Amino acid sequence: MQQSDTSKKILLVGNPNVGKSTIFNILCNRRQKTGNYAGVTVASLDGEYIYKNEKVEVTDLPGAYSIYPDSEDEAISAKFLLDDAKNYSGIVYILEALNIKRGLLLLQQIQDLNIPVTVVLNQIDQAEKRGITINVQKLAELTGTEIICTNAKKNIGVEDIREKVYQSAFTTEKENTFKIPIEQKNLTGKVMQHHHIQNPFRAWATIASGNSLDFLEPMDEQLDENDRKNLIPKRLQTQETIRRYQEIDKILSQVITKKAQFRELLTEKMDKILVHPFWGYVIFGLVLLFIFQMVFFLASYPMDWIDTGFNYLSAAASQHLPAGPVNSLISNGIIPGIGGIVIFAPQIGILLYFLYLLEDSGYMARVVFLMDRFLRPFGLNGKSIVPLVSGTACAIPAIMSTRNIENVKERLITIMVTPFMTCSARLPVYSIIIALVIPNHFAGGIISYRALALMAMYILGFSTALIASLILKNIIQSKEKSFLIMDLPSYKKPLFGYDFKMMLRKVWDFITGAGRIIFVVSIIIWVLSYFGPSINGSSKVSSDVKLEHSYLARMGKAIEPAIAPLGYDWKMGVGILTSFAAREVFVGTMSTLYSLEDDAPETKVIDRMRNDVKPNGEKVFNLATGISILIFYAFAMQCISTVALVYRETKSVRLTFFQIVAMSGLAYIASLIVYQILK
Repeated sequence: MQQSDTSKKILLVGNPNVGKSTIFNILCNRRQKTGNYAGVTVASLDGEYIYKNEKVEVTDLPGAYSIYPDSEDEAISAKFLLDDAKNYSGIVYILEALNIKRGLLLLQQIQDLNIPVTVVLNQIDQAEKRGITINVQKLAELTGTEIICTNAKKNIGVEDIREKVYQSAFTTEKENTFKIPIEQKNLTGKVMQHHHIQNPFRAWATIASGNSLDFLEPMDEQLDENDRKNLIPKRLQTQETIRRYQEIDKILSQVITKKAQFRELLTEKMDKILVHPFWGYVIFGLVLLFIFQMVFFLASYPMDWIDTGFNYLSAAASQHLPAGPVNSLISNGIIPGIGGIVIFAPQIGILLYFLYLLEDSGYMARVVFLMDRFLRPFGLNGKSIVPLVSGTACAIPAIMSTRNIENVKERLITIMVTPFMTCSARLPVYSIIIALVIPNHFAGGIISYRALALMAMYILGFSTALIASLILKNIIQSKEKSFLIMDLPSYKKPLFGYDFKMMLRKVWDFITGAGRIIFVVSIIIWVLSYFGPSINGSSKVSSDVKLEHSYLARMGKAIEPAIAPLGYDWKMGVGILTSFAAREVFVGTMSTLYSLEDDAPETKVIDRMRNDVKPNGEKVFNLATGISILIFYAFAMQCISTVALVYRETKSVRLTFFQIVAMSGLAYIASLIVYQILK
C-alpha cells in the first residue's frame, strides 16, 4: 500500500491490566507480551500502522491510576500526559468494563488537562457475563466522549478504533470536572500567572505533584504563609481523589445496573481456596509440579525427533560435502552446536505456554496476592513476585518489570535477587544434566524423579533469592514503608490459540537469539579445535589435529586446575567460559565438543556424554559432577545482557560489580562443597 505524507501520533493510556498491550499488538501487528495482571508493560512502546493511506504512530504507555505517579513506570505515563501530550493528535483511553470506576479517575484528569481523547470500553462481554449492564450511550453523554466497545483478545472493535483515529474523533471541549478548592485558588492563580499556564487544572496538578517544590522555587517571593501551609502534595492529591470519586459515583449510578439477586461469583468461590493462607500455597506447589512433569513428559517425543533430525543433517553434510575443513566445520561444529540448543525448544515452549495460561486465566494475579504475606519478612512485597515469576522466562524483562514497585528499597532488592530465578536459558543446562545423572524412574509410578529434580532447581533458585533478600534487607537501609494494593481480575477462560501463538513467537525468539550466539561460538570452537601447535615442538601451526592436542584443549586444560575440585574436566571448563555470553551456550558448546571427537560413534550427543570416561575409568558425568554443575548454574551470574541491564536500572557500578562477584563466588563455593561431599 502506498503511504501518503499525512500522519498522526496517538497515545494508548489506561489503568494496568485493561488490555492496552493487546490492543497495541493488534493495531501495530506487534508481539509485546501481555498478561492478566498489573505491571506487564513498564516502559513506553512504539509502533505504527497504516489505515486508509494514513500512517499512525502509536505509543503504548505503562498502566497508571492517576497523573500522580507512585512508581517508575507510572512516572513515564505522568510525564507524557503532563509534558509531552501536546506532541500527539490525541489519546485513545482504555476503560475496562469491569472496573469503570477505577478508570474514570485518570480519564477525568486527562480531560481536565484539555488533552484530546476518545474512549475504548474493553471486555464489555465479561461484564455482561457477570450480570452487569452498561448504558454505553449514557456513559458517553456524561463523560462527554466518543466510546468504542471492544473485545481486544478476540479482535472485536479494533477496526473501529482505527476508523475513529482516522476521523480524528477526539473530544477536547469539556467543562472541567474538578473544581479548584477555595483554599488553593489563590496559590493556583499565582502559578498560572507566573508560569503562563492557561489551564487551571494543569497548574493545580503541578502544585499537587511531588516535584512541586522545585517548580515553585522561582516564585518563592510571591508565596505567603497561607500558600506554604496549603502546599502538601499528598494531601492535595487525596483531596482531589475524594472529590473526583464523589462525581464518578454519580455517573455510575446512572450508567450501571446489575441483575436482581446477583449470585455469588465463581471468582469469589475459587478465591476462598486459591488464596487461602494454607491451601493456596499447596495448590500453587501442585500446579508447579504438574508443569514440570509436563516439561519432561510431553517434550520427550519432539526432542527425540529434533535430535534425530540434526544427527541426520550432520551425517548428510559429512557425506555430501567435500572432505576438508569446511566439511568438519559444518558437520561437526555448526550443525551439532545449533542442534544442541534447538532440541530444548519443546521444553521451553511447554513451560512458557503453561505460564501464559496461568497469566491469562487470572491465576497469576492470585499468586502475587498470595505471596505478599510470604515475601514481606524477606524485605520484598507481593509485587516482587511479578519479576521473580517472570524471571523463570528471562531475567531481562523481569528486572525491567521491577519499575512498578513503588518502594525504592524493595525494588533494588528485587533487582539484585531476580537473577537467582531459574530462567529459560538455564533450562537446557538443567535438562541435559538431569537426564545424564538422574534415572528415568517414577515415584509411586506417577511422579518422575527428573521432574522432581527440575522442580528442586526452581525451588533452590527461589529459596536463594529469598535468603539473599533477607541479607540485603539488613544491609540496605530505608525508612520508607510499603503496602500492596491491587485489583484481582476475574477468572477467565484462557485464549488457548492466542497463548499458543505467543509461546511459538517466544520460542522462536529464543532459538534465533541463542542460535546467533551458538553459530559464532561453534565457529570459534571449531577453529580452536581444528588447529594446534606442531607435534614436533616447533612454533608451526598444524591443522586437523586431534582434539586433545588442539589450542582449545590447551585453553581448557590451562583452567582445569581451578575447576578440577568441582569435578569438571577441560571440556566443561570451555563450556563454562563460553556460557558467559549466555547460559544456554554451555549446551551448544558441549554438543559441538562431543561431535568433534574423531572416534565419536554415530549416536546422540547425550549418549556420548553419558558414556564419556576419565583416564581412571570413572564416568565424566557422574552424580557428584552433575549436581555440582546444577548448583553452579543455579547461582552463577552467567549472562552479559543481565549484567548490562542491572547497571542501567541501578545506575551503580558498585552494586553491579557486587552482584557479579557475590553470585559467581557463591556458585564456585557451593558447587565445590557439593562435589566434595558427593564424590
